[in-house]
Parts: sequence; structure tokens; C-alpha cells
Amino acid sequence: MPFESATYRTFACHLAPAILILLASALSLAAPAHAETPAQAFVGGKILTISGPPIENGVLIIRGKVIEAVGPADQISIPADAEVHSVEGKILMPGLVDTHSHIGSPYAADRSAPIQPAVRSLDSINVRDKGFQRARSGGLTTLNLMSGSGHLMGGQTLYVKLRDANTIDDFLIATDDGFAGGMKMANGTNSRWDPPFPGTRAKSAALVREQFVKAQEYQRKMAADDPEKRPDRDLAMEALVEILEGKRKVHHHTHRHDDILTVLRLKEEFGFEVVLHHVSEAWKVADEIAAAGVASSLIMIDSPGGKLEAVHVAFENGKALEEAGASVAFHTDDLINDSRLFLRSAALAVRAGMSREGALRSLTLAGAEMLDLEDRIGSLESGKDADFIILSGDPFSVYTKVEQTWVEGQKLFDLTDPEHRLIAVGGWGAGSPGHAHIACLDHEEVDR
Repeated sequence: MPFESATYRTFACHLAPAILILLASALSLAAPAHAETPAQAFVGGKILTISGPPIENGVLIIRGKVIEAVGPADQISIPADAEVHSVEGKILMPGLVDTHSHIGSPYAADRSAPIQPAVRSLDSINVRDKGFQRARSGGLTTLNLMSGSGHLMGGQTLYVKLRDANTIDDFLIATDDGFAGGMKMANGTNSRWDPPFPGTRAKSAALVREQFVKAQEYQRKMAADDPEKRPDRDLAMEALVEILEGKRKVHHHTHRHDDILTVLRLKEEFGFEVVLHHVSEAWKVADEIAAAGVASSLIMIDSPGGKLEAVHVAFENGKALEEAGASVAFHTDDLINDSRLFLRSAALAVRAGMSREGALRSLTLAGAEMLDLEDRIGSLESGKDADFIILSGDPFSVYTKVEQTWVEGQKLFDLTDPEHRLIAVGGWGAGSPGHAHIACLDHEEVDR
């Protein structure tokens, strides 16, 4: 066969790409796994790891989406490929975790029934809501998005990372069997309405108990060996069974001490995991909350007004729960509290007697634990997600600014960026042309 024959040229053209692919594969195996992802090193600042003591003149090294190393400058070697950021005079700490937010209008249940476990906040969230950018400007990197508290069970909540998002899928936190989220429940005055809603606190508890008993029966029948004996699929019962099996945690709105104790009784009866939210009168039953092994997420309101059942709310709630040995976090309930001022919640608790260490943990690792995400977020440790913030000063000083917010290794808020600064310091409509004036807002949305 002549050397320049058409057959040979055809053979060579098909073989050459295969050889190149093999060579490329060999080179990729020989090179370090992170060769295409240079490190970034943040040096000279004070690092609050939360999981350990503060580090003066610390070094934080991230690579891609994760933390590679963190420690004192004299113990950490900066990789040769690292981009070095000087943060001298600044404070670095983990991204803040908000265990209770309504940004993006994640409203689930409607007025057709008081208990609606099948509905999902996932299906109603507007990821283009400027509230998410406001949250990042306040140092928040993870949120628990949930429906309001007008139902005994308002639907499935959604845990999200504040990445850049085009669709809700960009926000999701993946799990082995889907994505992370809990279940919103409530009691007290919020869920009391005309029928079919309950008219009393006792009826509220009875309706919840009835549904969990039905879920236990559904769970038993679904375990039958004979498929013919299994009931038809029921989305509401499936969600309740997830609660019974510990796959979905309850996030429970409750204020008065008697309502708090009702939640603890239901938890004891059905064995589900629960985080108490708001708990205005936690200081009255702090020992009971701690004895039940239940965590609490507090809201700190520093202005008068609100509902009558919260009249005995106290800044000392954090101190009381901490001293009792209960886990404590804070939340914004945004728009009740502005996400840009989240650090202030913990500062108010410190002023009322909570420890600084406990308050810092309550903004970060405690919240991560309440969302079952402590293996990924909440502290600055090797192997965890590179979610962190850079502060101009002490976290609890009114003069401190959030200068940068990083989510999984990406800087998504920078106070020096004019557009970001507008979001951070502007009024209600900042950065959102459609919401330039409060009068232009839909009144129903404002009322929520």
C-alpha cells in the first residue's frame, strides 16, 4: 500500500485523536488533582474558627470550593500557586447561617386546610429576589427558607446556599436522597382561624396528633411484604413519615411557654426532631427545653409592637438557654429583621448576658447543626465548604461592616463594588427598579 494512499490517510486521521486522548489522560493522572485550581490564601487577619480558639495573625487557605488549611501564620505553609490576599486588621469568620427566613416568597400552604405537609417551598421561591443579595451583604451564606406561620403545618422548608443563581436548582444543597430541607409547623395564635382551622390551642394540638397517628398507620402499612396490601401513594403521609423516621426535621414556630411545652409533649410522643423558633418565653421554661434535648432559634426584636403572645419576650433568652445547657441559634425572620443586620441579633444577646463565644456559635455552627449541615458549614476547618466573611472589626460592634462574603470559594459580595454597596446600605428598593418605592409594592406581600 503506497505510503500516501487515501486508506492510510483515513486510518491516520482516526488514530491521531485517540492517541491524543490517551496522552491527555496519562498527563492528567500524573499531574496533581488540583493543578487547574490554584489556591487562595488570606493572611494577616484574626480568624474566628468557631470550632476552636481565635487565631491572631492567622492564615486561611481555600482551593476551589473547600477550605484546605487554617491556622496560625507560623504553622501554615502557603502553597506556591496561591493568590495571596492581605486581610491585616480584619476579622475572618464562617459565613452566617439563618435558620428562619422568608426571602424569595417561599410561601407554601394555602387556606384550604390547617395541615399541608405535601406542599414545598421549593415550588414558589423567586431566586431573583434582591433579598438574597441583601442577605449576602449581611454575611449570610446559608438560609432555611420557609412558609409563614398561619398553619399548624405550613409545608416543607428548603435549605439553600446563597450561590449565584439563575434557577432554584442553583441554590439547592444536595443530599444522598435529594436536597436538604425541613418541615414548618406552628402553634399559638397564628394558626387559629375559622373552620377548618382550629379555634383553640387544645384543638390545634389534637389535629396535629391525629395526623401523626395516621402517618404511623401509613408507615406500618407501607412496610407490608405484600405490595397488594400497601396503600396508594399519599404525598402528605410520605412527608410525615419522613419526620417520624428522622429524615426531615420540624422547625416549629412557638412563643408562649405553654405552647413551647405542647411542642415538647408532641416531640416526646412521636419521637420527631424539632427546633423551636422564636420562643419568646424561653426564659420561663429554659430547663425544660434543655432537658428535652431540643434546640432553639431566637428572634431578637429591639422595637415595640408585635403580637400579644410575645409580650414577655426577653433579650435574656439567649443567656437563659445557654446557662440551662440548650443549643441556641438566631434567625432574622426576614423581613421581620433585616438580614443586613443579622450580627446585631447576637450582639443584643451578649449585652443581655450571653457569652461572646456562645453568641458567635449561635450565628454559625449552632445554626448549621439545626439544619444537619455541621459537617459542611458553620466553622472554618479543613475540608469544609469555603463559606466565610471578612469583617472590618469586632463582629458585635455597631461600627463593623461586612466587607466581603465568600460562598464555596467565590466572592459574591464586596463592599467596594458600587452595585454591592448600594444593596448593603440602600433603602428598601435598593438595586431593584421594580421596587423603588414602598407604595408600588403589592400590599398582600407587604402584609406577609
